[in-house]
Amino acid sequence: MAVEKSVKILVVYYSLYGHTLQLAQAVAEGAKSVSNVEVMLRRVEEFEVVKQKAIDGNDAAQKIWEQQQDIRVCSLDDLRAANGVVFGSPTRFGNMSAQIKQLFDSMTKLWLNGEMEGKPAGVFTSTASTHGGQETTLLTMMVPLLHLGMIVMGVPYSVDGMIHNEARGGTPYGPTTIAGGQGELEPKPEDLAIAKALGKRIAEVTVKLQ
Repeated sequence: MAVEKSVKILVVYYSLYGHTLQLAQAVAEGAKSVSNVEVMLRRVEEFEVVKQKAIDGNDAAQKIWEQQQDIRVCSLDDLRAANGVVFGSPTRFGNMSAQIKQLFDSMTKLWLNGEMEGKPAGVFTSTASTHGGQETTLLTMMVPLLHLGMIVMGVPYSVDGMIHNEARGGTPYGPTTIAGGQGELEPKPEDLAIAKALGKRIAEVTVKLQ
C-alpha cells in the first residue's frame, strides 16, 4: 500500500511589532488542523537599515525581533516545496512592506519556470488604524500571485465573525487586524479566528487539488 504524501503549506510573513506574526501563527494553526498537512512557518529577511534604525534601541521592536529568531528565513526552496502559500505583511501607506516586496521580487526564476502555478495562495495584513489601507494592501499583494499563476483565495462571508460593525479586522480579501498608532493593540480573538479559517480553507483546497 502506497504511503500518502503530506501536503505542505507555507506561511511566510514580515512583522516588526508582532501583529502579523500573531496572524501568521493563527493561519498556521488553522492549516495544521487539516489532516495530512505539514506547515512551514517562515519569516522574511529584515533589512539591515531597519534593524539599525528601527529595532536597535526600541524595546518593543527588539522583543519581537528576539521572539522570531527561531523562525527560519523563507528561501526559494521553501516556496518551491510548498503546495500552497499564505503571505502576510503589515501595511505601509496602503501597500505591502518593502521586506515582503523583496521576497516577491526575488521569485523571478520561479515565475520563469512556472513553479508556483496552480498553487492556492492567500494574504493577510495589519494596519495602525481602521481605515489604514487593509483592503488596498491585500488587493495589491494579490497582483504578484496572479502573475505567478497561483490560485488566489480569500475568506467567504460564511465564516463566523466576517459580518460585523466593530472596530476590528476581517475582510473577504484576507484576515486583518488593527495594531494601533503605537502598536499598542492586540489582535482581537475574532481576527485570529478568521486567520485560522483562512489557513484551514487553503489547506483543505490544497489537499483536494493534490
